[in-house]
Amino acid sequence: METPKRRLWLTGLLLLLLMAAGPLLADERLSTPGLILQGVGFEIEVGADADHRLTLDGRSLPLVEGEAGQWLAEATLGEEAGILELFDAQGQLLERQTLSAIPAWLSLVPALTAIGIALIFRQVIVALFLGILLGGWIYHGMSAAALFTAFNETVSVHLLEAASDSEHMAVVLFCLLIGGMVGIISRNGGTQGIAMRITRYIRNRRQAQTTTGLLGLAIFFDDYANALIVGNTMRNICDKLRISRAKLAYIVDCTAAPVSAVMLVTTWIGFQVGLIQQAMSEIDGWSESAYSVFIKSLPYNFYPFLAVAFVFLLVWSRRDFGPMLGAERRALTGQASRSPVTPREAVVEEAEIETKPGIALRALNAVIPMLVLVAFTIGGIITTGAESLGPGDHSIWDTFGEGDAFSAMMWGSLAACITAVVMTLGQRLMSMSETTHYWFEGVKSMLLPLTILMMAWALANVNDALGTSDFLIAALGEALSPQWLPAAIFTLAAFTAFATGSSWGVMGIMMPLTIPLAWAILDLHGLAGTAEGMPLLYASVAGVLAGAVWGDHCSPLAESTLLAAMASGCDLIEHVRTQLPYALLVGVVALLFGSVAVGHGLSWWLGLAIGLGVLALALRLLGKRAEDGVVEASPALAK
Repeated sequence: METPKRRLWLTGLLLLLLMAAGPLLADERLSTPGLILQGVGFEIEVGADADHRLTLDGRSLPLVEGEAGQWLAEATLGEEAGILELFDAQGQLLERQTLSAIPAWLSLVPALTAIGIALIFRQVIVALFLGILLGGWIYHGMSAAALFTAFNETVSVHLLEAASDSEHMAVVLFCLLIGGMVGIISRNGGTQGIAMRITRYIRNRRQAQTTTGLLGLAIFFDDYANALIVGNTMRNICDKLRISRAKLAYIVDCTAAPVSAVMLVTTWIGFQVGLIQQAMSEIDGWSESAYSVFIKSLPYNFYPFLAVAFVFLLVWSRRDFGPMLGAERRALTGQASRSPVTPREAVVEEAEIETKPGIALRALNAVIPMLVLVAFTIGGIITTGAESLGPGDHSIWDTFGEGDAFSAMMWGSLAACITAVVMTLGQRLMSMSETTHYWFEGVKSMLLPLTILMMAWALANVNDALGTSDFLIAALGEALSPQWLPAAIFTLAAFTAFATGSSWGVMGIMMPLTIPLAWAILDLHGLAGTAEGMPLLYASVAGVLAGAVWGDHCSPLAESTLLAAMASGCDLIEHVRTQLPYALLVGVVALLFGSVAVGHGLSWWLGLAIGLGVLALALRLLGKRAEDGVVEASPALAK
């Protein structure tokens, strides 16, 4: 009696084990995505032989061999659940799975929520966090339990994955180190020394405005430091020569973010390269480095270049129009700006690091660390690129493209920090403890942008899990013409930046979506990777950056706008009111003769030249000299 019972018990146990192992075996044979969107194609990985047959609701799915030797199939689901079945060569059923899909538009909800909350409440970090949370909730089934899981995974999965990536951390270290360098050279008198050198030979209004613009170009490494240093340095000189503070604020604003956005080594570059790298990581068939993509997108950043050029057109022609003309005429008659900056407007995220009282102001204390930063970074990229390519003659673009930009940026920023510390201690400008303190003050100034960057990386991971780019490709791939892609991206980025007041937030939200979408649209039209299509891709990348800067310039909510007004001693609304016509003119010209024209085949250099000519013509037709309407203007002031 014992033996049959024991056999029965063993048989039952074996059946239970087989039943439990069934799903595992099925998962090994048929691997499907964790989330499927209605109407959007998805990939199935099949653990089978070439003579096996795969069907979905009775329809055969062709099996294609993948690069790793596995068998793959493409499928699409509608609103109804689908039955996926795998048969062997004799027609015997091996595995069966029931698949269901969610409405495809749900994949857009996290990104749209992030944009919407940023638009309404102007809180980019909160917007990104809620976007991540909502994306996790959708991914896990939109139940009460799914909300709890999504909340836990926001930090334990998505942010942790973003932080654990080695290339992401290279960007973080670069930003922290360069922020620390800025803190040291601001305190040891280096940046003020640059300002004093440049302003030594000013004699008239034109020279003062030209010097302000050149000083903005010289302090290129950070837009916030640029605005604070240039505005405070030039304010008294401009008051003495009766240049309106609104004009000073405009020049400061237009040589801050636009310059930092396109120079090769700034606090912006690590942020942008990190976003580009994240967006490129999911694209098959494109092995170019993120830094190379950034470099090749620079010629298509029409708004930053035209904005800087328009500043010097205004200065050299001595012409203005709109509210700026009135502000200049009031200044010439001795009237100040409408009102001083209020204490509430002076509350900004970035605190100015003042120069230490009683020390010598030496420009070399800032120039040498900045030169070390540039030399080590560019040299590191070239060295690693040459090592990667091996012996032979290679173009500079190929060398840059193969270079390890992330390592080079860390080398450059570390070398610059060490140089700044050694120079400060060697001249006994500060003690070691004081130097360390202001290095940390500079590091603290980077915490806000780095927080945005980390959360943007996390949201990009969530969007990838939800298949957001796949849905956009399916929905817009055939409807949106590649030729209009740069213009559409530029306009959308500008509108979002205008409403949110955060160019970095806009880049963080849009860049991970823009690059996969642009590549897929080009691929659908047979242009991906071609000489005809790649300029459109680079122009699309540039459209996110240039549009964010344009919208930032027009927005009274932007921190850079507020900083420029505050440092120049100008009323915020006065600054926005006088700058807006200029920003709109340059933005429209950049859109028409840059994004639209290049999208339809015009060379970037020709579009830039035509845009510059149009701006000069518009200034000639619209502009007037402020001195012509002021009888009291002295000959010195009229120059």
